[in-house]
Amino acid sequence: MQLLHPPIAPWCVRVPEGCEITLLVRSDAPVQAFLRHLPDNEEELLPLQPAGQQAGWACYRGLLPWDGGNEVTRYCFKLLAGGHQRWLGADGVHPRVPTEQQHFRVNREHRPPAWVRDQVFYQVFPDRFARGGTGPLHLPPSLPGQPANEARAWGEPVPADRPGTVFYGGDLPGLTQRLGYLRQELGVTALYLNPIFRSRSNHKYDTESYEEVDAGFGGNQALARLREATHERGMRMVLDAVVNHTGAQHPWFQEGSRWRGRYAVDAQGRPRGWKGYESLPVLDYGRADVKQAMFEAPDSVMRRWLQPPYAIDGWRLDAVHMLGEGLGARNNAGVLREMRRAVKAHNAQAYLVGEHFFEATSWLQGDQEDGAMNYHGFAHPLRAWLAGLDIAYQPIVLSTEDFAAWLREAMAALPYENQLAQLNLLDSHDTQRFLTLLGNDVAAMQIAVTLLMSFPGTPCVYYGDEIGLLGGPDPDCRRCFDWERAHWNHALFEHYRAAIARRHARAELREGAFVQLHAEGDVYAFARFTAQAASVIAVNRGRTACTLAVDLSHLPVGGGKLTLEVPARGSTVWSSSSQ
Repeated sequence: MQLLHPPIAPWCVRVPEGCEITLLVRSDAPVQAFLRHLPDNEEELLPLQPAGQQAGWACYRGLLPWDGGNEVTRYCFKLLAGGHQRWLGADGVHPRVPTEQQHFRVNREHRPPAWVRDQVFYQVFPDRFARGGTGPLHLPPSLPGQPANEARAWGEPVPADRPGTVFYGGDLPGLTQRLGYLRQELGVTALYLNPIFRSRSNHKYDTESYEEVDAGFGGNQALARLREATHERGMRMVLDAVVNHTGAQHPWFQEGSRWRGRYAVDAQGRPRGWKGYESLPVLDYGRADVKQAMFEAPDSVMRRWLQPPYAIDGWRLDAVHMLGEGLGARNNAGVLREMRRAVKAHNAQAYLVGEHFFEATSWLQGDQEDGAMNYHGFAHPLRAWLAGLDIAYQPIVLSTEDFAAWLREAMAALPYENQLAQLNLLDSHDTQRFLTLLGNDVAAMQIAVTLLMSFPGTPCVYYGDEIGLLGGPDPDCRRCFDWERAHWNHALFEHYRAAIARRHARAELREGAFVQLHAEGDVYAFARFTAQAASVIAVNRGRTACTLAVDLSHLPVGGGKLTLEVPARGSTVWSSSSQ
């Protein structure tokens, strides 16, 4: 028996009463099909009715009512045939009822912005991407107790012992000048910028003013010009919201300040620093004035920059899982729901993406974040499978079967609309460069790029990855972009360009459902499909080429056999002629 339920239209269609659900079945014996759902947390089995055929599949259809007691409506399928049971959950077929973590799920009210899934993001660390001027660098005052801030020539090595005090002069005018490269040449459609507000460090995570773009980056006018230029190119832009803590130089934190009470303190009244760093005092979201200042008031930090002339498209929420009332993350979910309501009331299409180094399932059910930096459900398993390292850079041996299971489990735990809004990434400003993790193995990097641009979710390219920029642990992963094209890895660059262009050209790679086709040995294959078209992606981490036979009858868009030649240390992508 074969079972399939793509959680997208036309197999999952929202209507006022709930969702019209279609289950696809192949069976040699007559079947009874039921839809299991959990109204008010109590099981109910709804008989599904035969509804014709589709590409050799028998269709069974029924109405899934909205769960009146929960924002997320959960469901799975129960099949009876020949005295046996089969169950279909979001992660695949089971011989018994799957756990509720493995149920399909859909959020009645809260949905990510539809525009997100169509983007290819590009993450920029502003001080290291491009310099717009030729004059002297603007150096902010040095931080108390830290080495003096220092200007360095573009491209000089980043000193390991000076993570925050060495400046190379990258700025927003430089980024604006390079938009042609990003949009027209590479194919990027959206920017995510690391913090840009006034601060004395190069990384700007120690904010001193949420109202001013740092003068070293060009000030507020430079951001307005960048936004105008991105609008002209049809590009989106997301900024980094450092709202869990401020820098110790922020006016709120100064002795005698009337805002000093906005910070979390311990039993002795001492301010708490983020992860023990006294330079990063944590805000107390148990206070109404903190919530007003950060997201509730019309001129609050998170709403002000959504307005013209900046009109950014959303926020990346730094360390958002640690934010809370008083000390610790108490009532974190409640605060984030309030934050979401305030931001979405101002702009329903604003994208809220959280930073989570580990599993983010509870934040991604629709009522808090639209998506997360998808370390847990993409970057971590891919690192383990291709580089043999976990997030702590410790050795791990991960079989292809376990790699595939990790991806399925993480994806199944979310409403599929939120999975499509996940910010998939290979690396970031906080991790070693993926190419460095791979020992500069360009073939393996190309496999990773193929997966990045085709797996469910929205891809994000960390600046310089596309040209082969290397980098070890922070701060070495924040090297300057090398604009001397003779130094680029052109094979890798062209692979990025082709993969990005393919994603833009194929709707199923942006919004389609997912089905795993193969996960054995060193070869992993899956399909992305809509009702109109399909693409099959096969990757091979091994050193021997292989022939992979794919049965397209597993997809509801046509049958037939497909034979794919998958090169050693390479990938193959096949797409149907129509879409």
